[in-house]
Amino acid sequence: MTCLLGIDIGTFESKGVLTDAEGRILAEARCPHRMIVPRPGWAEHRAEEDWWGDFVRITRALLDRAGIDPARIACVAASAIGPCMLPVDADGRPLMNGVLYGVDTRATAEIDELTRRIGGQVLLERGGNALTSQSVGPKILWLRRNHPDLFRRMACAHTSTSYIVYRLTGETVIDHYTAANFAPFYDVERRDWTDELDDTVGPRQLPRLLWSTEIAGHVTPAASAETGLAAGTPVTCGTIDAAAEAVSVGVRQPGDMMVMYGSTVFIIQLTARRIRDARLWYAPWLQPGMHAAMAGLATSGTLTHWFRDQFARELPAETAFAALAAEAEASPPGARGLLMLPYFSGERTPLHDPAAKGAFFGLNLTHSRGDMYRALIEGIANATAHAIDCYREAGQPPARVRAVGGGTQNRVWLQATSDIARLPQALCERTVGASYGDAFLAALAAGLAEPGDIDGWNPVRQQVSPEAHDVYPRQHALFRRLYEQTKDIAHEL
Repeated sequence: MTCLLGIDIGTFESKGVLTDAEGRILAEARCPHRMIVPRPGWAEHRAEEDWWGDFVRITRALLDRAGIDPARIACVAASAIGPCMLPVDADGRPLMNGVLYGVDTRATAEIDELTRRIGGQVLLERGGNALTSQSVGPKILWLRRNHPDLFRRMACAHTSTSYIVYRLTGETVIDHYTAANFAPFYDVERRDWTDELDDTVGPRQLPRLLWSTEIAGHVTPAASAETGLAAGTPVTCGTIDAAAEAVSVGVRQPGDMMVMYGSTVFIIQLTARRIRDARLWYAPWLQPGMHAAMAGLATSGTLTHWFRDQFARELPAETAFAALAAEAEASPPGARGLLMLPYFSGERTPLHDPAAKGAFFGLNLTHSRGDMYRALIEGIANATAHAIDCYREAGQPPARVRAVGGGTQNRVWLQATSDIARLPQALCERTVGASYGDAFLAALAAGLAEPGDIDGWNPVRQQVSPEAHDVYPRQHALFRRLYEQTKDIAHEL
């Protein structure tokens, strides 16, 4: 039996899956880790322990549970959170913790400086994106400014996935989709690194570019000894976790959109042409000839954990979220006039405002915990709808939407998003996530599948249709106004 291995490294947990060539799951495994927050606005992982360590632990667990000969694995694919910034020395050793994606806002000053120096229009045309907290370039400049000794020793700037592939194969590669987030160093028209936009780091300090389904290399004897994989097993270039998650639920043609309900909401829509809109992120898709427009909130599911920990400590951990969801369901749409801004870690798209602040607005003495929890869920849904507004305004209304992630188990959150954003959503049969998409990408790379085969691997099982509520159009307009009318105060705070 031919097998495929997919492993994904997430913000708080890593997951892995072994499948056969038809997508049947042979074994699953997961491994938790924590996000390190050394100071407000910073977010880090330990590359050796959290990224590579999780990959090793999950691989060995999967091989043990499936009881298969590792030589049966035709291909390995990994994905991970991103884009991250990990400087390594000439021997490939990390010089510091990995700096995470857009939730890490330490490089705000560098974003402003580079935008002034290069020019916003040049950045958008040449790099495809405005510089934001999602961009790796400003974080490399932050490293140069704040840790010049480490910068001088940096032989390469990795992201999470490229580091795992390096540990597996010894090859230093990155996929085009991830590389587009290394602004201002990636030229979207040339599909190559450029040294024309800034001299902070040169092409020789960045990984070699490949497409996600290209074979990057093969498992080395050293990696084989650590993971239990057979030496010589092909390894794909890999990609960012959200892209692999989109693959896992059949996002494969223009107009297809994924809405991922996780610690953050992340949205990917495939398009037939490049979209130029500074409110959204752009990247080439995983194979040549396809494009993607992305949006991402800074805090989403993380807020539900925050609310539980602060306001529901008396509830048993295993039932707390279900109890809170029931309380929210008992509150009417609109949470009885309560608005919530979910910008607890600033905001990514479409605001690109790391200084934005969270707020509950409209509280009175009759509001209950259930009203507040419903307002929190509706706040996330309103922020998601704000992003969907941008796609429509850019002439790219979604044609087919797949909802994924742990947050889809919260019926109030899922339905409120459909209602406020006027967005029909479909859920697929398998909810394994990005690691399942990795397994399918491995199948593509090994020549064992065609892109359309994912519909057979993971068919649709449920449809969620928008319900009309008179309160939501007014609430969404007030939500948009509340940020605009309070952002000066938020910035001063």
